[in-house]
Amino acid sequence: MLLAAASTIRRAGLEALLKKAPLLELAAGLHNPLAVAQYAAQLQPDVIVLDLENERGLIGSASSPALPQIPTSFPTVALIDEPSADWTANALRSGVRAILPRDSGLEEILAAIQTVYAGLVLLDPEVTQNLASRVPTPAVQRTAGLDDLTPRETEVLRMLAEGLGNREMASRLGISDHTVKFHISSILDKLGASTRTEAVTMGIRMGIILL
Repeated sequence: MLLAAASTIRRAGLEALLKKAPLLELAAGLHNPLAVAQYAAQLQPDVIVLDLENERGLIGSASSPALPQIPTSFPTVALIDEPSADWTANALRSGVRAILPRDSGLEEILAAIQTVYAGLVLLDPEVTQNLASRVPTPAVQRTAGLDDLTPRETEVLRMLAEGLGNREMASRLGISDHTVKFHISSILDKLGASTRTEAVTMGIRMGIILL
């Protein structure tokens, strides 16, 4: 695995965090994320982890950082706060396969590494919602049904109906808070709901949730 972070403190912290994972081997830690392509070609890592800090303007406004040129053959996890929809779309086209907040814990980062290594995509729910807001809503939408949800998503939807919070659901299911948020985002997307309450209401109407 190849890690790149411009901040020395962040890089040291992430290195220490990732070294706690017994199945991961850190090939190198870079101080310049923009140089990651060169080192990736030399080291051939299975996964690249990029820590990207938003750039501050003269008046204090923040903008999404420049995206390194990454060969699409290297699945990449990007840690970034509040990426714009345009940045996210460009990142996904450039080979980034997971986008998480920079304050994500070890469990969330490891889950993202495993996900991209398996050839899948993982986005933080807020990133997904921001990106989806830029997509025009079709005039006619297919009505979702019970078969659209996975068994785990059905469990989560029923727990939403019970009024459980993310931590309570995570504890009951034995998964992380981030994974719960990922399931909720998927449920909202599949049902075409904009809020948890709307998703529960639709679940009741479709017979997924029994009163």
